[in-house]
Amino acid sequence: MVKKRGKDIAVGLVVPVIAIGIWQWVASMGWVNENILPSPLAVWNKWVAYLMPLQDFNTWHENNPEGSKLAWAFSGELIVDSLGSLYRVVVGFAVGAGLGLPLGLAMGASRIVYAWMNPLVQLLRPIPPIAYIPLSILWFGLGNPPAIFLIAIGAFFPVLMNTIAGVRQVDGIYLRAARNLGAGRSTMFMRVILPAAVPYILTGMRIGVGTAFIVVIVSEMIAVNNGLGFRILEAREYFWSDKIIAGMISIGILGLAIDWAMNLLNNYLLRWHRGLEH
Repeated sequence: MVKKRGKDIAVGLVVPVIAIGIWQWVASMGWVNENILPSPLAVWNKWVAYLMPLQDFNTWHENNPEGSKLAWAFSGELIVDSLGSLYRVVVGFAVGAGLGLPLGLAMGASRIVYAWMNPLVQLLRPIPPIAYIPLSILWFGLGNPPAIFLIAIGAFFPVLMNTIAGVRQVDGIYLRAARNLGAGRSTMFMRVILPAAVPYILTGMRIGVGTAFIVVIVSEMIAVNNGLGFRILEAREYFWSDKIIAGMISIGILGLAIDWAMNLLNNYLLRWHRGLEH
């Protein structure tokens, strides 16, 4: 298993390595303006500078006398921005999923709730979270609250719609078998419907996390003064294309890590579904 995963990782690195090699070759040939498309080496240097602390330890310690070397090592812009973005994603996703999951379960399990709520859901669902930016600023001002509000909207609908689909598409054989065994409504829901809907719910959460990460970058360009989105917008103002690309790569790495963690969670929770549980 370990060898197979190592082989899969090695295969997955082939295309990125080739792409970076072509990019470096094009940049070194001078075919494009380095201010528009800097070389991978220039981006790497900027990424390292973005990661490192802005001040040496002695200068930083004068302003932060109670700070440790570990705190200084984590004081670089990239780490602070990444933690800020990650905080907004986690809180916004928790709010969106926390609202979408119970509503989705209720709409999927009850025709009455579905009939009442579905028209409103279908009316609001096509509206992109970005359209709420003016209202979010009017309602919450600037800072984290409007960003978390936008992220929650972005995560809410994927979780909601996948939960509804999961509950409504439970195989009828399972339902009939449970009824024949005398299962009541609550037992039917907790022991049959909910477990059968878990794959859909987890898929919705995985999509919701991805959407939340997209929305956080947009919201940080508008409503907050830190985070990866804010730093990319700042770099654009000063025409720091190497820092823009470094920020984009940081977003990709952080998003890949989140998706990898969600995939591990899916595999663990769905062991029974895939016949891997002993």
